[in-house]
Amino acid sequence: MSDKIATGKLNEEQRKLQVTGGSTFILSLPKDWAIKNDLKRGSPMILREEEDGTLSVSPTKFGKKEKKDEVCIRVGANDNPDAVMRTTISAYLNGYNIVHVHAQGQKVLNIKTRNHLKNFARNYLVGTEILIDTPTELTLQVLLNYPELTIHNALSRMSIIASSMQKEALTALNNLDYQNAKAIIETDREVNRFGLYVVRLLKLAVSNQRIVKDIGLNSQKECIGYRLIAKSVERTADHATKMAENTLLLKEHVNTNLLEKINQLSNLANKMFENSIESLFKQDFNLAESVIEKLDQAHKFEKESILLSHDITLEEMVNIRLLIESVRRIAEYASDISEVVLNMTVESVLR
Repeated sequence: MSDKIATGKLNEEQRKLQVTGGSTFILSLPKDWAIKNDLKRGSPMILREEEDGTLSVSPTKFGKKEKKDEVCIRVGANDNPDAVMRTTISAYLNGYNIVHVHAQGQKVLNIKTRNHLKNFARNYLVGTEILIDTPTELTLQVLLNYPELTIHNALSRMSIIASSMQKEALTALNNLDYQNAKAIIETDREVNRFGLYVVRLLKLAVSNQRIVKDIGLNSQKECIGYRLIAKSVERTADHATKMAENTLLLKEHVNTNLLEKINQLSNLANKMFENSIESLFKQDFNLAESVIEKLDQAHKFEKESILLSHDITLEEMVNIRLLIESVRRIAEYASDISEVVLNMTVESVLR
């Protein structure tokens, strides 16, 4: 018989360890929990030691009681295609591997809705294929298993693309290259698709401790940090895109002095961003700290750039200042990433 002592916490109690046969340790399980999970004498159990030393206990058939692997979205004739798309994205992010989109009442799917979903799936949902495409049904299936593309791999690809976008945006500005600027804007889609995939993995890990290792993390507590970092990488790519968009609006080359100062700022911001990502993958507290310390210099370069922008036309000035602001924001996102890394690695410098 177990000796139960209430701990004062919801759904938690303290039980004493028993010894039988002189060497075997026994801990009784709550009767209500055993009944709820249909456990009987001889039922197989799974024991797993977690990173923090705790021991988790679950029935072998526990997974069967988790949410289904597929979902059906029923679409009415007057449903907004954007709303249907948002529902589909939510299903993808919440870990469903098969998403059926059906027309209600034996009707056909609006052609705009079908094309909207197909294009979005092909361009933004990593590892997703269209299995069924008929007038009444569209079925999407995620074929990529998370161990094949871990959090680190996906985040690395996002970061490389985002960094390259900023470098190319600066080149487009220096040469007033409109074609290059347009290509950068198109590239932003790649960062967004990996961003959605990262969110999908993190949501799965938060709801299921057993896949944390499979996606490349050490523990569930890292999920919120990686979510913040992924968002900052996405925003970095967004601002590289804005740099390109503002370049497209310029009608003449930027004067040499101003261009040189913008180059200083942009090169610093890009280096900060790359170092912040490196500090994450290397779990390097000191490197992350060095990135944050460079933010004041980025702000100094920004002010100097703005002062040099007074001698150009008002229309050009607006576009240049928006471009400078985007570069400064990239430096700030690098600092944000580094702050998350500090929180992840602070124990490495504590005595």
